[in-house]
Amino acid sequence: QIQLVESGGGLVQPGGSLRLSCVASVRSITSYAMGWFRQAPGKEREFVAAIPWSALSTYYADSVKDRFTISRDNAKNAIYLQMNTLQPEDTAVYYCAAGGFASTYSTKSPPYWGQGTQVTVSS
Repeated sequence: QIQLVESGGGLVQPGGSLRLSCVASVRSITSYAMGWFRQAPGKEREFVAAIPWSALSTYYADSVKDRFTISRDNAKNAIYLQMNTLQPEDTAVYYCAAGGFASTYSTKSPPYWGQGTQVTVSS
């Protein structure tokens, strides 16, 4: 069982940056993939980025590949999403997720989810 808590959302101007954090509380020793999804107003929830427990690879949606960076710190049971050159279309609730396989996050929903953190990009 995994509990996820996101933080770091807020209001930023176009071209600005934010770093999201997600801390996972695990009840047993296990390896797990983690990642980020987002849901904009009136839109379906979409995949953003994912990373396996090993952190040997990363996966990104095409829309964020050159601007966002996902990382993790297993000692802190945390993942991060560094978001640069933010644009209004990045405005969404960003959700942390865990479980399953990082390589399949773009097509298959993982089993564990956080409550989300709001990111608003506006002048």
